[in-house]
Amino acid sequence: MKKIGFSLLVVLLALGSMIIPQNASAAKHDEATRGEFIKQVVTALNLQTGDGSSLTFKDVDKQLAPYVEAAVKAGLVHGRSATLFDTNGSLTREQAFVISARAAKTDKTYPMTLLDRFKDKKDFGASLRPEMAKSIGLGLLKGYSDRTAKPKQPVMKNETRAIVNRLVKVSQQHPGTPETDDATVALRVMGTTDLHMNLVNYDYYQDKLIQDYGLAKVGVLIDKARSEVKNTLLFDNGDLIQGTPLGTYEVSVNPLKKGEVHPSFAAMQALDYDVMSLGNHEFNYGLDYLDQVIETAGMPVLNSNVYDVKTGKNRYKPYTILNKEVTDSKGAKHQLKVGVIGVVAPGILRWDGAVLEGKVTVEDAAESVQKFLPEVQKQGADLVFVIAHSGIGNEKAEKNADDVTWQISAMDGVDGVLTGHNHALFPGDFKDVKNADQEAGTLNGTPVVMPGKFGSHLGLLDYEMKLKDGKWSILSGKGSLRQVDEKSTDVHQGVMDAVSKSHEGTLDYIRTPVSKTTADITSYFALVKDDPSIQIVTDAQKRYVESQIPGTKYADLPVLSVGAPFKAGGRYGSDYYTDIPAGDIAIKNMADLYVFDNTITGLVMTGADVKEWLEMSGGQFNQIDPSKSGEQNVLNTNYRSYLFDVIDGVTYEYDVTQPNKYDGDGKVVNEGANRVKNLKFDGKPIDPAQKFMVVTNNYRASGNFPGVRNASDTVAYQYENRQAIVDYMVANDPLDPSADNNWSIQPVSGASMIFETSDKGKKYIGDDGRIKYVGPSQDGYAKYELK
Repeated sequence: MKKIGFSLLVVLLALGSMIIPQNASAAKHDEATRGEFIKQVVTALNLQTGDGSSLTFKDVDKQLAPYVEAAVKAGLVHGRSATLFDTNGSLTREQAFVISARAAKTDKTYPMTLLDRFKDKKDFGASLRPEMAKSIGLGLLKGYSDRTAKPKQPVMKNETRAIVNRLVKVSQQHPGTPETDDATVALRVMGTTDLHMNLVNYDYYQDKLIQDYGLAKVGVLIDKARSEVKNTLLFDNGDLIQGTPLGTYEVSVNPLKKGEVHPSFAAMQALDYDVMSLGNHEFNYGLDYLDQVIETAGMPVLNSNVYDVKTGKNRYKPYTILNKEVTDSKGAKHQLKVGVIGVVAPGILRWDGAVLEGKVTVEDAAESVQKFLPEVQKQGADLVFVIAHSGIGNEKAEKNADDVTWQISAMDGVDGVLTGHNHALFPGDFKDVKNADQEAGTLNGTPVVMPGKFGSHLGLLDYEMKLKDGKWSILSGKGSLRQVDEKSTDVHQGVMDAVSKSHEGTLDYIRTPVSKTTADITSYFALVKDDPSIQIVTDAQKRYVESQIPGTKYADLPVLSVGAPFKAGGRYGSDYYTDIPAGDIAIKNMADLYVFDNTITGLVMTGADVKEWLEMSGGQFNQIDPSKSGEQNVLNTNYRSYLFDVIDGVTYEYDVTQPNKYDGDGKVVNEGANRVKNLKFDGKPIDPAQKFMVVTNNYRASGNFPGVRNASDTVAYQYENRQAIVDYMVANDPLDPSADNNWSIQPVSGASMIFETSDKGKKYIGDDGRIKYVGPSQDGYAKYELK
């Protein structure tokens, strides 16, 4: 390479010095300025502009001032100082996306881990990282293909259009971009539902503290949620006064004295609830008791669809108008009128007909809301909420259906719904329901929450509103849930203090024997022969339903009762069996006898349906080959014991040499199979056409079990199976835990049928000649032979 002469080099350097500034100037000219970007954002979002006179910045001209003023009032941007905005200053990508994130109003928080997708995340400003995470989560910031965000890089003029277009799209998905001149009001409505007397975080059946539910746990969430928003209200959706031994204790052991506050309302008063609506379980103990409880509630207790038979008028207060003082974003005070309407599922007449029949009538819940909505609006309500003790349902609902929240949420003029009854979650569950937006927590565009059961969650309905020309309008609204902290032992001390006396009394109550048993109650052999642990359950259920059906259309139906061996080892281990020793038996022993929090349900079905139900239960057994030598396990270890239903009130046998008719999902696998033999009612072969009232639990009744799915009518009594067992034991003291041997497995000549259960079972074989102890196997189990 030839050397360049010194003079030529000087010339080239001189030319270079002239060219470089020109290129830099051109690039600088293509960069967007802070002022230009702000004008585009304000214009695209239609933010209201003024004359710019409130600005203190000295470097903003009259043409740009209205746009900068609007952005500052909306909280989108700040100046470099009190007097310097830096209108013509360079706009970095970081600044553009922070401004965009602020403009996209949404209450949703986004995790900082979103920043991890960019290799240059260290370049993000520390104080701006939450807003940058929000920008990423909203889809505003996309980044480059090399996994960089280049936050400090200037934004080019041709890039601003794409950023603003994304912002407009996001703002449409998350309405509520602020108006600049009008102050806004943030309102949070908190809600609980289906507490069922779980006031303290205590499992009375297991006699131990728990941390995953209870009003004392929810109270911690309530305090935190209140601290976050200036203006709050707190609602409850009923099913409050019944459900745990604490509720039973207050009714039967420590009945309310005149003027005494029920512990559930004492707890709610400690949390400053504003209003409650009645659930179906409020009617369990009759109208007189409910009147006494409501008398000292200390808050409006609502219901609009229950009417007095004699007067034809509403039995309870149908709605209320809450006069709420609210503080806006500028600190000014306003009066907000909040209308609240309450409804309950019409099924109360089916479930509690024994105490309600002839005293009240119940109207369709959705129609009742529609009836009172204009009246509430006429009373001047600025917003209207419905507390609906009614499940979510769907777009199709018959008159007097129990689940009509879908219909209520679709009504013009309903601004939010606190629902329940299903013991489920929304948002969260009901994903297949039409017009259900899980992200926004809305149903038909209306914010809706269903906060679980027993105090597991707190529901939040959050709104941003503005007052203009004397009228309130909603800028945005959403529903969300917060779950109690299972890892924390924190409780609301106010709730604990309010119910401490009743709680301590309940502990004494559950630990006090309610009956005696003359023999041990175990479930070690419940899968191979009729067992006392199931007999007690089925007898208790039958006793309860037989007390409920006189005077109803079901009065003449024979009552059968269904139970299952819930605790039968299996995947839970060799200690997972019912084992209650002879002697005193207390309420807390119910958890050992009946595991689940079920309620009693009656199914009207035929003898043919009963047969198919039992064929399904026969899946508990393997098919035995009589010609096969060697041991054959008679129990199907892949079949869950809680699916093995025993039906008392009929007699029958299982022929295990036959194949099973159904698989574990209730689908037919052997059409012609017939395992159930000698099925009889009242000593005679069962009539396939005869109708029965078959008593089971709400879980089985809602499933797709063969036979069950053919039921012509369902009666949900809304009474706990456990409580029915307690009632039965109190009425049968001492208790003789014996089985009536209404079912059995037919012997199989020549076959060696074996099964496993706990090794502890060997001492309970007694004089049963069909069961022989073979020896221990492993992990606490033992092998037995069924002859």
